Amino acid sequence: MVMSGDYPITEGEVDFEAPDAGKPCKTWYKVVGSLKSPPLIALHGGPGTGHQYLSPLIDLYTQYNIPIVFYDQIGCGNSTHLREKMGDESFWTFELFYKELDNLISHLKLDEYYVLGQSWGGMLAGAYASRHPKGLKRVILASGPASVPTWQKEANRLVSELPEETRKTLQDCVSNGDFESPEYEEASAVFLGRHVCRLNPWPHPVQASFENLNSDMTAYKTMQGPSEFVITGSFKDWEGWKFGHEIKVETLLLNGRYDEMTDACIEPWFRTIPKVKWVTLEKSSHMGHFEERQRYIKLCGEFLSSTQR
Repeated sequence: MVMSGDYPITEGEVDFEAPDAGKPCKTWYKVVGSLKSPPLIALHGGPGTGHQYLSPLIDLYTQYNIPIVFYDQIGCGNSTHLREKMGDESFWTFELFYKELDNLISHLKLDEYYVLGQSWGGMLAGAYASRHPKGLKRVILASGPASVPTWQKEANRLVSELPEETRKTLQDCVSNGDFESPEYEEASAVFLGRHVCRLNPWPHPVQASFENLNSDMTAYKTMQGPSEFVITGSFKDWEGWKFGHEIKVETLLLNGRYDEMTDACIEPWFRTIPKVKWVTLEKSSHMGHFEERQRYIKLCGEFLSSTQR
């Protein structure tokens, strides 16, 4: 254990027997605080961004004394990479990530815990919570779509509302399968600046997570597709809301007014999860934990702390 500022940090790795990986795998993790009380496990997005951009969640420890468990999901960051599994839809499954999370919880000997999933992590958290995992106390689904087909429709709408030149460039690039040219990158940045993170410049942890993703897009391209608004991967037909009624723990839904995960993407969770609260952050897009950090942390902290009384 080391001290970073006012809080203790423990980092480690846990062996993970990923089915059909063909080699030994490890999951890297970082614990902020002591696991003597139930921690919040943070499930990052992507898949493949890594944990860095969720760093504001440390405020939940410093302000509410809730320990935080960060980890890099298999295939990214400090965990084992499997670039050889590009396009292998039988390997990159929800089940793979359930097993990894279960393995981490077992390794840390957690009897009780909370889960926050952001973006893809919100999809994973919702699906995981629907399986009634032992020890889960509450769950936060932050900008995690309840329906990928709805997300694709909304992404198309958001692209259609971009400035004409930007919209035309994106549509031409998509038609030509061009996701790497400078023209595409420049036009894509306009979409990201409106609907993913409205801060300028982007905070360093957000930049670091996008660097993670760009350095190894194996899971992302296999499960999602080539970009944030072209969803052709294995989860393109995923309808998480259909098992929303199986999420028995109290659930907090978060999204931003300018979020790529629009209200239409979140509403099916709200309609189907029995014990649910939904808050939209009026000045945020997809990164409310940075864009409205103080309010975001207050919402999460009060939601989680209410079970500790």
